[in-house]
Amino acid sequence: MPFDPAVPAFNAELNALMLREQFVGLKAIIDANATITSVVIDSVTTLPPGSTATVSASVVGTVLHLAFGIPEGQQGQPGDEGQQGPPFATVVVAGVNTLPSGTPATVDAALVGNAVELTFGIPQGETGAQGAQGLQGDVSVTQLDNAIATTSSNSNAVNTLDTPFADADAEQMRVRFNELVLALRR
Repeated sequence: MPFDPAVPAFNAELNALMLREQFVGLKAIIDANATITSVVIDSVTTLPPGSTATVSASVVGTVLHLAFGIPEGQQGQPGDEGQQGPPFATVVVAGVNTLPSGTPATVDAALVGNAVELTFGIPQGETGAQGAQGLQGDVSVTQLDNAIATTSSNSNAVNTLDTPFADADAEQMRVRFNELVLALRR
């Protein structure tokens, strides 16, 4: 079926076959026009229930631009009342993420077992004005960097324990010892 801009008809029920035929018709038009090198869907807009579906097409250079308007379905009947959900015992903050400045804050909630897990998104604040020059410190940045660079080098000579122990408690102590030694190294 060739592409027909009058399809679907006003208040017609949308179905997959009709839409597929329209897309196949559009593809045939695109294939027939050798100057079209790509297709871009610029927008898909939800229209009020009962509206006619729309599509507009334009060619800019070698790009076919499409904009769709799809009507929202009619409001359905309310469903049956759901079952009582399980009570939750705890609320856990699963994460706090920094969002770009000016975006709205978010909170995502998930029920995991009997715990409600919350993940917050907090927008970063705007950059403030430059503050006044602080007082001169007693130590320069170079002096501080030099002092820090040599403070932990003495732990580099301590070897990790690489052979696992058969005893579970001793093995746990070996693992923790290795974590400590590796954390002290620079």
